[in-house]
Amino acid sequence: MNITLLGEPRFASPIPRTVSDTLRLPENILLDPPTPPATGLQFELAGPRARLFFEPAKTRAGIVTCGGLCPGLNNVIRSLFLELRHAYGVGEVLGFQGGYQGLDPARGGEPLVLTPEFVAGIHKEGGTVLGTSRGPVDIGAAVENLIRRGINMLFTIGGDGTQRGGNDLFQEARRRGHALAVVGIPKTIDNDVAFVARTFGYLTAVEEAAKVLHRAHTEACSVPNGVSLVKLMGRHAGFIAAGATVASQDVNFTLVPEVPFKLDGPRGFLAALEHRVRQRGHAVVVVAEGAGQELLASGEVARDASGNVRLQDIGLFLRQRIEDHFQAVGVPLVMRYFDPSYLVRSSPANAEDAILTDLFARHAVHAAMAGKTGLVIGFLHGQFIHVPIELLASRKKQMDPDGFVWSAVLAATGQPERFE
Repeated sequence: MNITLLGEPRFASPIPRTVSDTLRLPENILLDPPTPPATGLQFELAGPRARLFFEPAKTRAGIVTCGGLCPGLNNVIRSLFLELRHAYGVGEVLGFQGGYQGLDPARGGEPLVLTPEFVAGIHKEGGTVLGTSRGPVDIGAAVENLIRRGINMLFTIGGDGTQRGGNDLFQEARRRGHALAVVGIPKTIDNDVAFVARTFGYLTAVEEAAKVLHRAHTEACSVPNGVSLVKLMGRHAGFIAAGATVASQDVNFTLVPEVPFKLDGPRGFLAALEHRVRQRGHAVVVVAEGAGQELLASGEVARDASGNVRLQDIGLFLRQRIEDHFQAVGVPLVMRYFDPSYLVRSSPANAEDAILTDLFARHAVHAAMAGKTGLVIGFLHGQFIHVPIELLASRKKQMDPDGFVWSAVLAATGQPERFE
């Protein structure tokens, strides 16, 4: 996959060990010897280049965080700044406040001038010191502001919509004759970004969610016929629900968007839950926020400021259906309902995610300094890669219902493969 270059790199890099532009990583590295290898996508390897497009001392960089919170955002900001300042000697780094709104002078305030003192301890805190928001920005006004401030490179930390917006900024800057490197760092706690094996914040979310599941199990076991229902994040993919289930080993039923389920009937979920409670006296149920949306379809589709479809609340719906079912069959029930979404996503990054955020950030800086633009840093087969934004936005990653992750969930819970 070819990556856009702003021009011919003219400056020597201060980084001693560099990566060749010719190195490629294939999307599929598994080969069946009797079968000829199939052609597929090949990605440019990320890393420092021998020649730079921007002269570091005369370069000014900007950073923006967009969308919902995710563990590790402050880590990314800190590592971007440190790599720019210490590895390359970049003159100034600005932090635009309040998401993309901060790029428009009519909507945002003055950007922060980042310093070593400012970023010194931010990685220990959750959230983002730059603030965040959802929704688009006036591209023309934003680019005019970037040009006026002499911004040469912009690091966009966010999801699909953020990265598409970053590509629009690059295209508009190019039309105006301004060399602007826009490099995205994919941010989604749901781990559902294509060409990224693991997004930062995911393992922290699993760790925090597993703690909630342990407490939910305690609650369910402490009362007769106790059922704890826990709603976890996962709009289109159930990676957090699956990961937390396997990590905790306390869950009896896990419901995810990738595996449709029926509530009623002898092989439906409610019958299976009733059987479990009658036999064992308690149960723990995990549901991803995007699961079972077909059960709540109202015909009206509402969207948030980022253009995402507003999901119906499967947690409250399922809670009511469970209570109604047990009342109908005459089985006493003690229900405990947990929705720890904001608690999980506002947590500081754990050690695994702290390392991952650092690597994402440093590779983003290497790409921008070399004059590469319109790309997002990916992570595939243990290697960091450059992914064109248009390609990233064209795919969505989901859990394979026939894969190892879901098999582990089925083994941990003992639930049937399908509720039909």
